[in-house]
Amino acid sequence: MSVYRRSFLAAIPALALLSKARAEGTQATDQRLTPRTLGNPRAPVTVNEWFSLTCTHCAHFEMTVFQDVKAKLIDTGKVFYVYHDFPLDQIALLGAMVARSLPVDRYVPFVNSMLATQDRWAFARDIDPKKQIQQMAALAGISAEKFAKIDADDSFRQALVAQQDADQAKYNIGGTPFFMFNDQPYNQELLTYEAFESQVRKAGG
Repeated sequence: MSVYRRSFLAAIPALALLSKARAEGTQATDQRLTPRTLGNPRAPVTVNEWFSLTCTHCAHFEMTVFQDVKAKLIDTGKVFYVYHDFPLDQIALLGAMVARSLPVDRYVPFVNSMLATQDRWAFARDIDPKKQIQQMAALAGISAEKFAKIDADDSFRQALVAQQDADQAKYNIGGTPFFMFNDQPYNQELLTYEAFESQVRKAGG
């Protein structure tokens, strides 16, 4: 599990920082901030995951565990899965903004694709991560003009940060990925499907 998120708010222009009330108002009306989920809401176990697109542990979970979780637990109606963006840096924050600007049904495929290719767009030598995100956004149907508007949307940016801060304060999130199985927090890495399934069983699944 990665350490607590890197400090990046200082890099956001002061004039772009919103009051808490305004951020909450944005959350109430902006469809980009509505929940992103997979599975049946009536499943016996709800799993919430807080993740960052630049977290290597999150990428490892996606590539080695999540596909089995989806096939064996989500698709079978045993688990309802809820995604929470918890960006560790500004690049992850921009990626989250892009993902949430897509149609709701494209959010999960885009996030999964970004995590699965993280080593190529986020950490490869001699690359510009922002340009890489723009290229991936273009493949998902976001034009260069729309990408620029997303990147310039400081109200949206701050609303995501405000939600992240609220979640961190409420659940004491110390790193990513962070899970909750129904109402039970789990703040260690889940390195295998079997370990994940064990937590689902403990939660009543």
